Amino acid sequence: MEMQDRPIQTRDGHAVVVDFFKPQDATGIEALFREVYGDGYPVRVFYEPEALIHANETGDYCSIVARNESGQVVGVQHVFRSAPYKGIYENGAGLIQKAYRNQGINKKMEWFVFHRWVSERPEVVGVFGEAVCNHVHMQKTVHDLGAVDMALELALMPAEAYTTEKSASGRVACVFGFWAVRERSHQIYLPQAYADALQFLYSGVTEERSLALSMEPLPADRLTQPQITVFDFASVARVAFHETGIDLKDRMEEIEREVRDQEVKVIQVWLKLGSPWVGAAVDVFREAGYFLGGLLPRWFDEDGLLMQKLFCTPDWEGIQLLTDRAKTILDMVQKDRDRVTHSDDQPVQTCDTIYTEGRAAT
Repeated sequence: MEMQDRPIQTRDGHAVVVDFFKPQDATGIEALFREVYGDGYPVRVFYEPEALIHANETGDYCSIVARNESGQVVGVQHVFRSAPYKGIYENGAGLIQKAYRNQGINKKMEWFVFHRWVSERPEVVGVFGEAVCNHVHMQKTVHDLGAVDMALELALMPAEAYTTEKSASGRVACVFGFWAVRERSHQIYLPQAYADALQFLYSGVTEERSLALSMEPLPADRLTQPQITVFDFASVARVAFHETGIDLKDRMEEIEREVRDQEVKVIQVWLKLGSPWVGAAVDVFREAGYFLGGLLPRWFDEDGLLMQKLFCTPDWEGIQLLTDRAKTILDMVQKDRDRVTHSDDQPVQTCDTIYTEGRAAT
């Protein structure tokens, strides 16, 4: 701990300190984003100092900064709310001034997030990161900090985002890694189609879960309640289903038409595993060509299931994975996509491949 709290000594003999955000850092963060990305970064709050100060005050964004001896911001890392439950934070939007790269600053900022920041935020129950798969460097950083691979998001990022470094030949997949901060046991229901896959994924969850098969039909007395977010820069739509009911198929088709009019190439849906009829909801989506993405712990405070549908060809060959667990998840995702996209008018098949390593107890 003491070693980690010390300033970083740069190659030119100067000191860099990693610290919590202060309001005067906002203009430095703006300058850093403009230096690295010009005016092209898609999240506009980083270009608006007053808005970033307010976001830090509300806790929607939390900036972790690296300052040199003159107080200039030379690096920044963010944790921010992007999940349906406000106690889950995403770790990302980090960058370092070119002259200060490859000197341990990124590693120190990540350490600061997972040790200093979470210790002072009692509302935080978990942190996740989406590590790109066109290389394994980011995956290694997240893995070394203790995050567990839980999902694979195919074709999430456009290849154009990596034009400068020429590291991607197609859209880039991401590994979803999760780090549990404060635990809470609860009841979840396993869709029959994914019972074995989820048993494997739950082998990496330290929190206790009560697992049961989802056997109930979609309820006739409930209406589907989706929340849709479209990311134009990435051509991705994400739909959180806070409730699913008898009208799910019609609402799903309506949403798909709406987002396809916006030329999205990837649709991700999030379903509640705490719902006794989540299995029936999964069957509706699989019949429409959606396939497994993975497990999202505490996503709605209760766990979530990620499913995905692509309107482009995945760059399977470009996916580089660090861990055996991530490779198993890729295998599950690829096999389920093959099932749902080649089934035509055949009945929905279950995931009959059994992943037995470390199965969770039911």
